[in-house]
Amino acid sequence: KIIIGNKTVIDGELLVFNYGGEIIIGDNTYIGEHSRIWSGDSIKIGNNVLISYNVNIIDTNSHEIDYQERAIGYINLLKYGHSKNKGNIITSPIVTEDYVWINFNSIILKGVTIGKGAIIAAGSIVTKDVEPFTMVAGSPAKLIKYL
Repeated sequence: KIIIGNKTVIDGELLVFNYGGEIIIGDNTYIGEHSRIWSGDSIKIGNNVLISYNVNIIDTNSHEIDYQERAIGYINLLKYGHSKNKGNIITSPIVTEDYVWINFNSIILKGVTIGKGAIIAAGSIVTKDVEPFTMVAGSPAKLIKYL
């Protein structure tokens, strides 16, 4: 469920949930310290991607939206560990194309595609697709300039 390309360095954490998910990372890519890539669906990271430290890339809500389901889910997590049944947890794939740079303390949320050569500025929260060869910044991340 986890595939890592040639000459790629992972100093962060990769996690695939029991109910599904996959992480595919290309060649010559770097994942910085304290960065977390968690998948319940699919996360694909291209070649020559730089992911700084303290970045979170998560393709799932991780918990149910309904408060009662969430409470029961948490109790079951404590009793039995991560479930093999996704239930009502919402997931959506993330794709990071080649030559992307994601700067420190950024968050990439489910359902996002980051285009080739894009730069995510420090501390950004990416909730929507990022066009190739653009720089985005902020919370939520917005276009700063074309590269």
